[in-house]
Amino acid sequence: MKIKKDCIVAIHFTLSNPDGEKLDTTEGGEASNYMHGVGNLLPIVESALEGKQAGDKVQITVQPEDGFGETKPELTRMIPPSTFEGVRNLQPGMRLDAKDPDGHVQPIIIEAITKDGIIINGNHPLAGQVLKFDISVESVREATEEEIAHGHIH
Repeated sequence: MKIKKDCIVAIHFTLSNPDGEKLDTTEGGEASNYMHGVGNLLPIVESALEGKQAGDKVQITVQPEDGFGETKPELTRMIPPSTFEGVRNLQPGMRLDAKDPDGHVQPIIIEAITKDGIIINGNHPLAGQVLKFDISVESVREATEEEIAHGHIH
């Protein structure tokens, strides 16, 4: 069966940077399962997998604009420590969810803690990076009616 919209696909992947440093992988673990065509993967990755079948291998290089976007300097800023009142053991590298004034949740990373304040970064950790995906298609099946109705795997 070939990958198309509303198929359930199991893949193994390795995500690396152009220098070959592994950023994420399913090697040695379970395959990653997703429903094709409902926005669970980067659109460029879904396009590369369209029409493939079990046993196929795909290599794709993703530029920042097709991945997690360019780094936006305005999403890195210093804020007062009082913003994190009640949060214990703040450390550089911590990932937290922050709410903007409209109540939208924005994931942030603590970049640094200085005497003047806390530097946060709201960019996706992979923003601004060229990414290389090595993907192996393990299995493809039709989604059930219930999975299609709910838009995710059951």
